[in-house]
Amino acid sequence: MQQIDEARLEADLEYRFGYLAEFIGFNEEDIVAIHSAAGLLAPLVPSLVDAIYEKLFMYDATKRHFVPRQSGYDGFVPDSLDSLTLDHEMIQFRKKHLGAYLAKLISNTYDTQFVAYLNFVGKIHTSEAGSAQLDVPLVQMNALMGFVSDALVTTILSFDLEHDTMARTLRAFNKLLWLQSDLITRHYQKETRPT
Repeated sequence: MQQIDEARLEADLEYRFGYLAEFIGFNEEDIVAIHSAAGLLAPLVPSLVDAIYEKLFMYDATKRHFVPRQSGYDGFVPDSLDSLTLDHEMIQFRKKHLGAYLAKLISNTYDTQFVAYLNFVGKIHTSEAGSAQLDVPLVQMNALMGFVSDALVTTILSFDLEHDTMARTLRAFNKLLWLQSDLITRHYQKETRPT
């Protein structure tokens, strides 16, 4: 039986990611499967981004997080939820970032720097990083990750892949998104738990 330093799981990002990856079974074969699908997925990233933002704009609880100034954006900020449209300059800025994230997810080397990036993706959605006005509740992050997961699965299922390749690819993305999910939720651990 392996001995796991549980305190270190909270303090050492690489140790945490390594433990979770081993526990889930995310390995080199999964990375190969993800990278092999990149050529099919990359051209679809813009349509995936559009679908994600259309979904986010369907609910006030998710759309409201795009009204405050986004970190790194210097342009005009909408004055209300109703004045924010999908073609707004700030949303185009955000879409570019989401597209870059999806591109990295399917093509990057999964090294220490990338693990830090995945962790930052979680942190940037809280007041710990980026804009102090931006603090997306965990329930909305979970909703987003669930939608992204389903969108990726649906897209991959549309590919003409041999059965074993399809299964390996779907399993690899499932594991990767669970790892990403952990690197999001870890930034919400200080929240008060309901009784």
